[in-house]
Amino acid sequence: MPEFLSELFKLAPGALELGLINALVVLALFLSYTMLNVCDLSTDGCFTLGAAVGAMVALSGHPFLSIIAAMVSGMLSGLVVSFLQTKMGINSLLAGIIVNTGLYSINILIMKNSSLVNLNKTETVFTLLKEKLKGTFLEGSYKIIIALIFVVLVIIFLSFFLRTRLGLAIRATGNNPAMVKASSINPAFTTIVGLCVANAFTALSGCLLAQNQKSANIDIGNGMVTVALASLLIGNVFLGKGKVTRRAIGAVLGAVVFRFVYAIALRFNMPASMLKLVSAVIVILAIFVPYAASKSSQVKRRMELKGGKENA
Repeated sequence: MPEFLSELFKLAPGALELGLINALVVLALFLSYTMLNVCDLSTDGCFTLGAAVGAMVALSGHPFLSIIAAMVSGMLSGLVVSFLQTKMGINSLLAGIIVNTGLYSINILIMKNSSLVNLNKTETVFTLLKEKLKGTFLEGSYKIIIALIFVVLVIIFLSFFLRTRLGLAIRATGNNPAMVKASSINPAFTTIVGLCVANAFTALSGCLLAQNQKSANIDIGNGMVTVALASLLIGNVFLGKGKVTRRAIGAVLGAVVFRFVYAIALRFNMPASMLKLVSAVIVILAIFVPYAASKSSQVKRRMELKGGKENA
């Protein structure tokens, strides 16, 4: 047991670092899927888009500008997805699949017809902070600090944004589009804004991961929607009720827990080909466990009522 705990401590920094970066995608899904009630399947392509744009801008010598460029590209991706849904009458799932397919070619073009961009000799936001923290006790934690800063900023933004008039309209659109329409609010507009903001966070996550691992490849976003959905569902188990801030923190916690499970699976020499199956199983469990708990509580209540009637 102590040996297992020591292994967990070794895995902790890497899992926390990747968990926080992926948490930005989970927060994007928190906005689009939980608040807006739109399942956006363009996540994988949008994540790669952010990585590709961020890598190319960083490669040109602008690491901070790469963050803004990636987020703008994500907003454009969200705009296309929402336009297909709201203006062209295409089903939200199909719209996401169409954009995801198209983004594959666009991402290749952005990366100058290459499937890989190398950033080994390029200055990134991570290398800049590493230089700043050189010689301090935080020197080894620069990656976690960068990821944590962005996660905190996004949580603060969501906490305030979803309490504004527009934010409340977005939440209302997710709950009851008919009521929103009757209240003279344009649900198409709120959907467009919501998806643009959500995809900006997804692209930001892709950009940070590319700069973190010093490369961007065309497959960097594969399976990201599954990972994010699993993390979101895990977060709902921990902190799924209450105010927006609490639920957003739960989503981040879910992302970190998911990465820990992933890291443990890798540590026990699980073949790389099986990791997608691990993601799928985690999603199934994250959905099934709360469902089973609610069912068991219903059965228990029925038994108690039946027992009460028999005693009477």
